[in-house]
Amino acid sequence: MKNILLIGTFAFMGTLLFTSCGQTGEKATATDTFTYEVDRFEDISVLKYRLPGFEQLSPAEKELIYWLSEAALCGRDILWDQNFKYNLVIRRTIEAIIDSYDGDREAEEYKSFITYAKRVFFANGIHHHYSNDKFVPGFSKEYFDVLVSSCDPSLLPLKEGETAADLIAWLTPVLFDPQLYARRVDQSEGADMITASANNFYEGVSQAEVEKYYASLADPSDPRPVSWGLNSKVVKVDGKVTEIPYKSGGLYGEAIDRIISYLEKARNVALSETQRKELDLLIDYYRTGDLKTWDEYNVIWAGNTDLPVDYINGFIETYGDPMGMKATWEAVVDYKDLEASKRTALITENAQWFEDNSPVSPEYRKEKVTGVAASVINVAMLGGDCYPASPLGINLPNSNWIRTEAGSKSVTLANITDAKDIVSRGSGFLEEYAWDQAEIDRAVKFGSLSDALHTDMHECIGHASGKLAPGTDPNALKNYASPLEEMRADLFALYFMMDPKMTELGLMPSDEPAKAMYDNYIRNGFLTQIVRIKPGKDIEQAHMRCRSAIAHWVFEKGREGNVIETVSRDDKTFVRINDYSMLRTIFGEMLREVQRIKSEGDFEAGRSMIENYGVKIDQDLHKEILARYEKLYLAPYSGFVNPMMTAVTDAQGRITDVKIEYCDDYLRQMMEYGKKYSFLPL
Repeated sequence: MKNILLIGTFAFMGTLLFTSCGQTGEKATATDTFTYEVDRFEDISVLKYRLPGFEQLSPAEKELIYWLSEAALCGRDILWDQNFKYNLVIRRTIEAIIDSYDGDREAEEYKSFITYAKRVFFANGIHHHYSNDKFVPGFSKEYFDVLVSSCDPSLLPLKEGETAADLIAWLTPVLFDPQLYARRVDQSEGADMITASANNFYEGVSQAEVEKYYASLADPSDPRPVSWGLNSKVVKVDGKVTEIPYKSGGLYGEAIDRIISYLEKARNVALSETQRKELDLLIDYYRTGDLKTWDEYNVIWAGNTDLPVDYINGFIETYGDPMGMKATWEAVVDYKDLEASKRTALITENAQWFEDNSPVSPEYRKEKVTGVAASVINVAMLGGDCYPASPLGINLPNSNWIRTEAGSKSVTLANITDAKDIVSRGSGFLEEYAWDQAEIDRAVKFGSLSDALHTDMHECIGHASGKLAPGTDPNALKNYASPLEEMRADLFALYFMMDPKMTELGLMPSDEPAKAMYDNYIRNGFLTQIVRIKPGKDIEQAHMRCRSAIAHWVFEKGREGNVIETVSRDDKTFVRINDYSMLRTIFGEMLREVQRIKSEGDFEAGRSMIENYGVKIDQDLHKEILARYEKLYLAPYSGFVNPMMTAVTDAQGRITDVKIEYCDDYLRQMMEYGKKYSFLPL
């Protein structure tokens, strides 16, 4: 599970832009020459992240990071194809235009094309990375014809016998018709979520057929069930529902073989025998597609917590599947921030105390919290569904039985958070949406600390808490599983943020950071996150549904006591918390109910909570919030370019060092990745 950026904390201000790759960050600082923002377009800001302390790593650690980073980049095509079946054709058409178009590149329509290209690159396809809506080009169909017709035909993704005119004819409605393939993920109540969604996890099958198929595979009595459907596409073959697994020699095999080749190089320089064994299992899983091997790998990976270099690589998160079963491919390579990890270590050392003192019903608490390992990390490379948009925190594995028996790893991505924090300063966002100066002062003084602690608590103990009742199907909550799980982790963190235990442990100087988090969370859930939504649209994304549901549920439950109220000033709407202590109590009540829903697999109660509190938006309020936001000239979404790694070798070809450069040209990195890491056939 991932903890995704809260807009209420990070809103971006402009910085100087560079036009080439080559800034070496170890010589720069956050306060002088190093610039974090490299591009800005539409609703997106593209940033760099630094690699603090990388130069101090050992040659062996650097080499391991290098090979793992190459593996992290080789699965890029997989994600693009998973997101939508025509994404690779579209991307390669865009790349061909950028590479070879011989017309006027200063024309306004060409500039509009470049903006569209940047959006497609950022989203890993033609659907918005967060809202899931298809975005249509800002240039005309006729101009698209001109662009493609003027390209070098040898660069276009043409099938045998296909001409550029043929490509234009069938691709034009795919790009320009807003009703065709309108949403990558559609979880509208009452819809067939599979046929309504444009993702590429299913073909020729209905929701009912898929549910029936996986119900036939499930064994409720199995205490260690595999994650059915995690790494496959479901199709019909001769009228029969069939899975096509992702593996070497199977679907996505060409890219998977490249991933394997670099993982093999990584296992040869692994930092321990345990790490070598886990990499061997991961390689075996990619070769066979065997989900039992995947579980075996995760058990070892979750328990291997002492090494300075770690990674995530695989088909992991299910947010992109409306059924919450099939996982997109992702990768992260990281190394520990040893000093900052002392904070997360302190939290996890007390995980049993937090579990025992949770407001959750005792029968749904863990008698023994097992193997919660948490650390603060610096990202060295992002790949797949973590690039360009990155999470702030991650807790894995997702399998409930593995988390119970073997534990989990929780990480907070320090250098990602730092980059976003630095560029947020002076944006005017807080001043626009906070109720009063006391709220602003609290956010300025304690915002960074409260955000870090909330992420730590969410990932380290929130996701790791609680248990299922015996016999509960882990997939019982279906399409509502993801937002409910994020609610459970957020509520756990929110409840304990204001517990005296936090000051007792020395994690907070007082309860003021907790109040800062409560302010931010309620403000975000009620007001600021909806700047990401187009007028007239409902909330679809899991983390946004989570925050909206929590804010509106606690508002309603505290209405009689005026715990939270909406207030107006200068024709602007604000939210004000009047009783922080009571709000904490209500957070606890909600946590108790959400955990019950998950523990019992109560689909109807989960559906009701999300649909009634997390989906709909007051349209008048939405209009107001958007108008206020527009005046700030901010980008509600951010993502990153990766650093560039160059291996330094000796006369025998052995890696002796890895040099880092920071790229200041977003489009250039996208084009370079298209040439170097594109392996799947069309």
